[in-house]
Amino acid sequence: MEESALAATVASCRALIDSRFPDGGDRGAAAMLLGDGTILTGTAPDAMNASVEVCHEIEPYCGAFRLNQRIVASVCLHRQAGGRTVVLSPCGVCRERLAVHGPGVLVAVADRSDLTLVVWKTLRDVLPDYWMTAFPDEIDAGWTV
Repeated sequence: MEESALAATVASCRALIDSRFPDGGDRGAAAMLLGDGTILTGTAPDAMNASVEVCHEIEPYCGAFRLNQRIVASVCLHRQAGGRTVVLSPCGVCRERLAVHGPGVLVAVADRSDLTLVVWKTLRDVLPDYWMTAFPDEIDAGWTV
């Protein structure tokens, strides 16, 4: 994976946060790099009932599906009220969504010494004991035991 494509994915995520939420408040967004080089971004809309809210990754994830494109990298960032932007690793639900695209998908996680720095890891590295490896005959995304 080209470093420039990954850097552009992070920059697109930051740009969405800044353009959509110019007040500098506590907000986030996600960006996904697709197999054809397209970068899709998304953010979570507000909801009156917190139980129906969705995560930032939903919009680019659904866009990739609509475009019939493989996701090759995913990043989620959260800008805190003071302006510091931290990296959020994908939650368990998003890891399950990304798993459809195979163990080689790159996901952004925070550097342990500086939560504002992106470290790219493969989904296999963040899910070393993925549950689907118990069903090798059903796996078509490259997950192996």
